[in-house]
Amino acid sequence: MAKEKFSYRGKTLDELKAMSLNELAELLPSKTRRTIKRGFPEKYKKLRDQIRLKDNVKTHLRDMIVLPEMVGKTVRIHDGHKFEPITFKEETIGHLFGEFVMTRKKIKHNKPGVGATRSSANISLK
Repeated sequence: MAKEKFSYRGKTLDELKAMSLNELAELLPSKTRRTIKRGFPEKYKKLRDQIRLKDNVKTHLRDMIVLPEMVGKTVRIHDGHKFEPITFKEETIGHLFGEFVMTRKKIKHNKPGVGATRSSANISLK
């Protein structure tokens, strides 16, 4: 089977890249649309310019929106401990950076420690 061509609300990636920011905002969900229409703060504009110029940019801005011009670029997003590299694909347009990097580790439970419950008194201390 042939791979389907990507489209976001009927627009191809090239059409999305050619759109102005306000035209793009009309296609995005309401929260994202409001954020774009209110205007990006200066630090968001600076990050956008850095991503345009080079690849593998580090950032703490987890609430930045993935724009069509960022597709194919790698951004290293801070998770509270280290910077995780994320390469944006077409499907990520309109999402926030923080959605792709988890801030909490997965919990793996093991046997209970000594003194954890009454039943742990029967566990050998070897």
